[in-house]
Amino acid sequence: MEASLDGRQLRIGVIASRFNSLVTDRLLDGALAELSRLGVPAEGIQVARVPGAFELPVAALALARSGQVDAVVCLGVVIRGETAHFEYVAQEAIRGIQEVALTTGIPCTLGVLTTENLEQALDRAGGKAGNKGAEAAQAAVEMANLLRRWQAPPA
Repeated sequence: MEASLDGRQLRIGVIASRFNSLVTDRLLDGALAELSRLGVPAEGIQVARVPGAFELPVAALALARSGQVDAVVCLGVVIRGETAHFEYVAQEAIRGIQEVALTTGIPCTLGVLTTENLEQALDRAGGKAGNKGAEAAQAAVEMANLLRRWQAPPA
């Protein structure tokens, strides 16, 4: 069974971190362009900004619980520095996003980059490695449609 990539009947939330906005703005642009390409109506898209990747899960939880969206796209970037901070932030952001999806039943897709440097991040935000924001948006549409198929009343 494969789910449709038709977003015409969907409501999608997109949460993007402001930290490393040079990268996250590109991820957001990619996600919004992909949602539009898949037919998600402009009025069906909610965009919110949070300070950083660590704040993505709590915002995703609130949005998922609101009943206003069929899926949530989480966008951020964590770039390795000289301390262990990178590991803690990346691990907890990713774990938290997954926990939101599992506890609410609302798909929360991962568009959080974890890179060694800014160049790698830019490559994944519309550069030579594509746009991971667009990929996360496509995954959100597919998962929302898949879960709708399973939740539909029997014919």
